[in-house]
Amino acid sequence: MSTHAKRERLLLADLLEAAGPEAPTLCEGWTARDLAAHVVVRERRLDAAGGILVKQLSARLDRVQAEFAGKPYEELIQLIRTGPPRFSPFSLKQVDEASNAVEFYVHSEDVRRAQPDWSPRELDPVFAEALWSRLSRMARMVGRKAPVGLVLRRPDGQTEVAHKGTPVVTVTGEPSELLMFAFGRQAAADVQLEGDKAAVERLTETKALGL
Repeated sequence: MSTHAKRERLLLADLLEAAGPEAPTLCEGWTARDLAAHVVVRERRLDAAGGILVKQLSARLDRVQAEFAGKPYEELIQLIRTGPPRFSPFSLKQVDEASNAVEFYVHSEDVRRAQPDWSPRELDPVFAEALWSRLSRMARMVGRKAPVGLVLRRPDGQTEVAHKGTPVVTVTGEPSELLMFAFGRQAAADVQLEGDKAAVERLTETKALGL
């Protein structure tokens, strides 16, 4: 049975291919080519990928990613489709699912929602629950630098505290939209925000959300 990560991988590859290398994305400063290079480096160059999370390693990451961005676009797309090599931990099904279901969903939306004619994607309930489960586990990590208290709430009332503090802003939406918001795509997320007006403005404008 296909995993969520595998399905989202193939969808991301298709979206990048259809958009073309110079298409904009929601990742500030990145074209579709840059995003494709990021995905490939993250899986295939573990010696450089650490720079995604460790600031001291970011210069090496930038150099390696620029090298990959210089490759033919079609080659990058094919590398995404075929997945990581055997020596990569991402080649393990459990690691792939745990690490990439969210990663590939968000990046797919980075491509889709940057286009002027994009339309909402209806997710199946099983995948929506999987996204909520992952968001619940990482809520405090992605919200750790929020400038105000942050509560994520589903329409059915389930909540996760992403950041303790006052004043508090409660963000309500479907799991997929809460995920986009919590990963720093606030302007592109279909959510409702409740709280002090100034606090809401600070939260929607901050670049501190996400990993």
